Amino acid sequence: MTEHWSWLTGSGAAEYTYSPPTRPSRPPHRPLVKLATSAHLHTIARHMPSDAKPRPWLLHDSVASVLSAKPARVMSQLIESHLRALFCNGYCLLLAVAATLASSVRGTAEVMSHVTAHFGKALEECREESGLSPEIMEEFKHFWSENFEIVHRELGCAIICMSNKFSLMQDDARMHHVNMDDYIKTFPNGEVLSAKMVDLIHNCEKQYDDMTDDCERVVKVAACFKTDAKKEGIAPEVTMIEAVMEKY
Repeated sequence: MTEHWSWLTGSGAAEYTYSPPTRPSRPPHRPLVKLATSAHLHTIARHMPSDAKPRPWLLHDSVASVLSAKPARVMSQLIESHLRALFCNGYCLLLAVAATLASSVRGTAEVMSHVTAHFGKALEECREESGLSPEIMEEFKHFWSENFEIVHRELGCAIICMSNKFSLMQDDARMHHVNMDDYIKTFPNGEVLSAKMVDLIHNCEKQYDDMTDDCERVVKVAACFKTDAKKEGIAPEVTMIEAVMEKY
């Protein structure tokens, strides 16, 4: 733009060039620091005005607590925080698994208490046939007592007699797998024990399969089964058997 300003300066005409003021440049963006926590990516300003209002929806608690710390310390604290979280999660999972296993073991022991109580009802009917006196075994629930030794031949004969009352043995005085499985399943939650019990008895039968005396062999199998059941944690307490005996 060219204009004459002689009327103002009193001098001759002169040529001036008008230059409009330049627009101030946009202030640079604040430097940003990116912090990754868990599955979230939080972007926060490195410097915050003293009068700025907190925005809790933007910042993770663990990040907000360390804004004033140095970057290396920030990362260290975040790593430590997440390691604690991972440890807690793993520990809680372990406790849950342990509780589930304990509940499962107790469940099978309860089923075994029902099986023992019902099966033991046939003991009195088989005393005379087997020659099992009350001095050897007063009640069948004592089968699971710690101080009861399964060594008497008469007990083996009684178990054969009692098993035949429920069709649980074949003609060779060995377990009938299908009938035993079905028998156990007739009790509350019996399906959780049936396969395990059949498997334990069968494994014990194989160990003494060469014995020709049926009563001697069965008492050996019974002692083996008791030992293995205790190892598996499915053996019932005598008090558990007593609690369900009235049902049968």
